[in-house]
Amino acid sequence: MSDNTPTMTSVQDIVSYPTKDGSEILELIHPDIVSCSGRQSLAEARLAPGQKTQRHRHLVTEEIYHILSGHGLMECAGNIFSVQPGDSIVIPPGAIHAMDNTGAELMRFLCCCAPAYRHSDTELVD
Repeated sequence: MSDNTPTMTSVQDIVSYPTKDGSEILELIHPDIVSCSGRQSLAEARLAPGQKTQRHRHLVTEEIYHILSGHGLMECAGNIFSVQPGDSIVIPPGAIHAMDNTGAELMRFLCCCAPAYRHSDTELVD
């Protein structure tokens, strides 16, 4: 980005797409969509009740998940733990992880990636 002009998006204008891990993603901020530095991206992931993402890792990207709604089990780097709205999880580069929606409602969580998310950095395991 060459100036200090803020960039804004609205979730109503975002079209979702499936990621390699099986979740539905709405890219809220991503350098391929809006003018930004490319050092990070922000997306909302959605999992239906009973849905689980495939176990995967990102070789370069660090992720932060922040749970907005729903309840589930998070697997990260060999640990499995319950997550609920308000919880945040740091996922280091290379850590195998997956999210399992164990609740009865749609699970929504923010995914902040640095550097910005790329399919090419996602490696499915199992």
